[in-house]
Amino acid sequence: MIAYLWVAIGGALGSVGRFWLNGLVSSTRFGETFPWGTLAINVTGSFIIGVIGAVATPEGRLDSSSRAFTTQFFMIGICGGYTTFSSFSLQTLNLLRDREWLYAGGNVILSVVLCLIAVWLGWLLGSTFNSLKGN
Repeated sequence: MIAYLWVAIGGALGSVGRFWLNGLVSSTRFGETFPWGTLAINVTGSFIIGVIGAVATPEGRLDSSSRAFTTQFFMIGICGGYTTFSSFSLQTLNLLRDREWLYAGGNVILSVVLCLIAVWLGWLLGSTFNSLKGN
């Protein structure tokens, strides 16, 4: 039952983080014509889940109970509440419905490419952490 609590708390924190970052990005000079906030959230979320995913592998530095907590709280909870691919899909659909073909295509391409790069860089960082000599 405690696993559900960790996922719920993590999900709440991730959702608040998503709301804050989207507001920050949208309220700056970027505006809301293109979904920059969602893109920023998806890229940073992909990076974060890459780092955590690498660290939480059985070959990583975490013991089994720490790995379970990390997976439940951070990956499923925080990252699940934080990343916004459902918002991405709706915003892309709305851009298509508004006949904003360039923005819709740009959103799809940038989201996929940048998130794949971010998750790869995150994985590299997490793997580097795993290879450090330590306790």
